Amino acid sequence: MSDEDLPRTPRFGGIVTTAELLASGISTTRILGYVERGTLTRVGRGVYAVAQPARGEHLLRATAALAVIAPGAALSHQSAARLLGIDLLGRPKNEVTMTVPPERGWRTRAGIRVCAAGLPPEHVTVIGGLTMTTAARTVVDLARTGGFWDGLVAADSALRKKLTTKDEMRAVIGALRHWPGIRRAAEVVEFADRRSESALESIARAVIRDLGLPPPDLQVRLGYWEVPGLPAEPIARVDFYWKEYRTVAEVDGDLKYKDPARAKDQLRRDIELRAAGFEVVHFDWRDITRAPDRVAAVIREAFVRGKLREQIARGG
Repeated sequence: MSDEDLPRTPRFGGIVTTAELLASGISTTRILGYVERGTLTRVGRGVYAVAQPARGEHLLRATAALAVIAPGAALSHQSAARLLGIDLLGRPKNEVTMTVPPERGWRTRAGIRVCAAGLPPEHVTVIGGLTMTTAARTVVDLARTGGFWDGLVAADSALRKKLTTKDEMRAVIGALRHWPGIRRAAEVVEFADRRSESALESIARAVIRDLGLPPPDLQVRLGYWEVPGLPAEPIARVDFYWKEYRTVAEVDGDLKYKDPARAKDQLRRDIELRAAGFEVVHFDWRDITRAPDRVAAVIREAFVRGKLREQIARGG
């Protein structure tokens, strides 16, 4: 039983279907023998990989799905986002997501979620031999079918990584203007900001808006140049800044607290910012998602103190 007998395919991981193996003259018994030897790896019903890659499990499963779903299908939603490098809110489900034009038939398969929807040619791209929705269409689909937060995390990420532009996403929205959820997608695109550097920052911006607080500036470099009489030296780049209230807000992920060096550096920055006359507040994922009213109260209290600091500095 020679490995050379196996058909060669251009698909990632050498994905090959049972039908293709049988057509090449390899019997069912020989297929089972290849599986037992580890030459073939079963990645789905009737789908095998000639070689199991060291990484890229979802890529392998996505390739397998494209091999068995109806022609004209494209990876989409969470699967397209993962392969394009678009951030997702939360841990993605262990399934491949695809879109198939409504006129195409397909068979339901375990581990594959199929959406029936139109796929204009301009909404589809081919990367590494895999057909998938473009970054712009992927973001719009996530915003349409998920919540506002899901769409915003994806949109901010795609803009930050320069995978798409707002104009490209607006064009997709225009083409799908009568589709369910498209109004939410349009709101997401207009609110999206490439300066948000993490899912937590994206969610925090949305919560701050919903709480009725003024929009902050993002990723601002602050320093002693804003303090009369002190040398123009930088202190820090901060997540959120309200200049009118001289207030800084930092959103803290778990990594900051798990790394003692980063925690100490943050403490030093806070001391220097306060010495320069800025109010500094911190909140984390739990604060933002479970106690937003408390976050609003803390920020508003900082606004009051910041205004008072400014009046005292001016001799008012």
